[in-house]
Amino acid sequence: MNPLEYIAFMILRTLRKLHLARLIRIGKKHNFTDYFKNFEKVQAVRGIFGEKTEEILGNLKVEFMGLFGYMGVDNSDGHLLVNARYLDTGDKIDIYLDIIHELCHIKQYMEGKDLFDGRYEYVERPTEIEAYCYTVKEARRLGLNDQRIIEYLKTEWMSQSDLEKLANYVGIKFETA
Repeated sequence: MNPLEYIAFMILRTLRKLHLARLIRIGKKHNFTDYFKNFEKVQAVRGIFGEKTEEILGNLKVEFMGLFGYMGVDNSDGHLLVNARYLDTGDKIDIYLDIIHELCHIKQYMEGKDLFDGRYEYVERPTEIEAYCYTVKEARRLGLNDQRIIEYLKTEWMSQSDLEKLANYVGIKFETA
């Protein structure tokens, strides 16, 4: 992400915290299953939603955005937000893991959990730790080693210290260079 995208992303995060993000979105909502085929058959997804997987994914909406960011869950109604450019240019394994991560958040939203609990920093937020733990489990099932998982966990807005904390919370051995 270039510096301008990073600034725009930080603005979106701030607007999201203030529940104003819908003011800058341009997309309309689509059916998740029209764009993300066969996810109802993915064992990791079935592990999230259980017997209701088909029903939940069948009702899930996705909104594509083109400005910045990766993926997220809209806190107003629990639909998935996806940067269309990220889908075109991002690493396919990272995209897959992000979908798994965000589907965990969708389940949390359905359970009434506060996805953006301001009492916690991002890497210490219980909903993030839970979603990352599940995502790391899937990454390991795919055969990713700890270093590759660290690369996946690292984001532009996360300090090295925060990355180390998150790695520790999700059971990844963090080795400094």
